Amino acid sequence: MNIYQDSVEVRNRLFTRSSWEDVKLSPALQKGVEDIFGKSLTAAEVVQRIVNDVRSRGDDAVREYSKKIDKVEVTNLKVGRREMYTGFRNIGKDLREALDFAACRIALFHNWQMEHAQKSFMIKGLGQKVTPMERVGIYVPGGTATYPSTVLMTAIPARVAGVKEVIVATPPGRDGQVSPAVLAAAYISGVDVIYKAGGAQAVAAMAFGTSSIPGVDKICGPGNIFVVLAKKMVYGHTAIDGLAGPTETIILADDTANPAACAADLLAQAEHDVMASAILITPSPDLARRVTGEVDRQVRQLGRGKIASESLDLRGGIVVVKSINEGIDIINSYAPEHVSLMVKSPGRWMNKIVNAGCIFVGSASAEGFGDYAAGPSHVLPTGGSARFSSALGVSEFLKITGIVKLDKKTAREIAPASIKIADAEGLTAHASAVRLRLEEKF
Repeated sequence: MNIYQDSVEVRNRLFTRSSWEDVKLSPALQKGVEDIFGKSLTAAEVVQRIVNDVRSRGDDAVREYSKKIDKVEVTNLKVGRREMYTGFRNIGKDLREALDFAACRIALFHNWQMEHAQKSFMIKGLGQKVTPMERVGIYVPGGTATYPSTVLMTAIPARVAGVKEVIVATPPGRDGQVSPAVLAAAYISGVDVIYKAGGAQAVAAMAFGTSSIPGVDKICGPGNIFVVLAKKMVYGHTAIDGLAGPTETIILADDTANPAACAADLLAQAEHDVMASAILITPSPDLARRVTGEVDRQVRQLGRGKIASESLDLRGGIVVVKSINEGIDIINSYAPEHVSLMVKSPGRWMNKIVNAGCIFVGSASAEGFGDYAAGPSHVLPTGGSARFSSALGVSEFLKITGIVKLDKKTAREIAPASIKIADAEGLTAHASAVRLRLEEKF
């Protein structure tokens, strides 16, 4: 791993992000685009075509792009609860129990969210009404990979919030089937129906609705660049949870940290994708050297070691700072998805971190727990959006409606100010409507 001590080099090398529109497709992906569309297109142009096509042609376009992109012919897009239950029964007992265990912890955490916030109230004629969304769509990446954890981490908060209908869109495998593990997770999470559709076409279908796939109030869940750009394009017609970029983690560690644990956590993030950012910040040059050695040793034992190595070379590294406070300043400036505190008395430093998707406090709190079974959703803000965005939770699925229910006495008290402001804005009908409420007949 590269070790950096020059702050300018660090910011230029590790902490520079590009927008989704600027992302260059790999040669292999670009060739695939040319094969499908007959010419070279940017990722944004590809997604715009798919979104427009699905909006105008519905299911036919979804099936066509599934065949061209995912290489699978899907006759019936819909997967119901019975098939999910079959998946639930067919996976191994150990995995079924693990998914059940994780689902219980995730539901427990989000029930705590509901108990301590997001409540309706009325006080002296003013209040709010909290209403769950009617239908939410969850995108779950699939095809060559399987992510049952994403189902749990998105569907369960929606169910806890009281969403009436939760649907999932996921690309099927080459055999045309949805992974049994995803089916099982959907069954456990209370998903109503799964649709065998992936990519930009699935996002467009959930946004606008087709004859098979209903339109939703909100689309949540991670995906590749085409999924993210599609979510961005349909935002406004439907809500989205955010624009998830490559995963990011920063480990802040001092000389009390375990080098093997630091290396393992860096590699756990780096194996996601070559664009993942896995960074260690430490005031200890000795720890930096020891972690580098551990990374070199451990990466050779990993099934995705090549991806992890490329990720660490491209977007990772170790930053040697003068103090823990300097490290925290860097973290707050970068606003990463994950922050891991492997320092002495980590609770002392936790509240100083104000820009992060999730904070893992202490060496026992491996980020991997957060990905699967700790409780809070692993759908987190990336790309610096932790400056203004939050982790996915029950609030993502709730609408807050203000309520004004005034008695005559209160109406008379606030009428003069309302009339004065309305007149100042030149909205005389507003002022007249308020003045009417001062008459005795009201």
